[in-house]
Amino acid sequence: MATELQRLSLEPPIIVLGLPRGGVPVAHEIASALRAPLDVMLVRKVGMPGQPEVAIGAIACGGIVVHEPRFEATSRAFTRQFEDLADSQRRELMRAERLFRHALPPLDLSGQTAILVDDGLATGSTMLAGIRAARQAGASAIVVAAPVASADAVELIEAEADRVSMLSVPMRLYAVGEFYANFDQVDDFEVKGLLAQHRRTA
Repeated sequence: MATELQRLSLEPPIIVLGLPRGGVPVAHEIASALRAPLDVMLVRKVGMPGQPEVAIGAIACGGIVVHEPRFEATSRAFTRQFEDLADSQRRELMRAERLFRHALPPLDLSGQTAILVDDGLATGSTMLAGIRAARQAGASAIVVAAPVASADAVELIEAEADRVSMLSVPMRLYAVGEFYANFDQVDDFEVKGLLAQHRRTA
């Protein structure tokens, strides 16, 4: 992934932003290879009631809200339910902000090329929220990178990202984990450790 990004000859300064939690180990490797700073782009998936693994939307810091088009409904009941679920995820965003950023100020990406990284994109809604948050934070260019993504996700994010780099776009993507030999759960401790490592180096 890092080799592919090096070939793009991106405009400096560059910052690599991992989407917690699974995107951070991938972003760590990319940031190390590019000798770029590493940080997190805090986003949260809004899951379907009863099936939380199915995204019906996503949120990001700065009041960013993305609705999954195939689940977007006009009924007031659905809208209320979505907002209730989103409020729960906003609380989780605040927790993650305290946990991962400590006393650091909010991201200021002014004039920077932001590389947004995840371990894979199924629907693309969380990455879309990340793109909009990075744009709002002042990024001069936004590059999205992931080892694997669905064709639908790529189409969604290509409409808003400046560049997109994917290693694999299979015709059918059932689960991101199918493309990894090791897809163990990434915990908060690992994310904090990788961020601390890069901050000490900086």
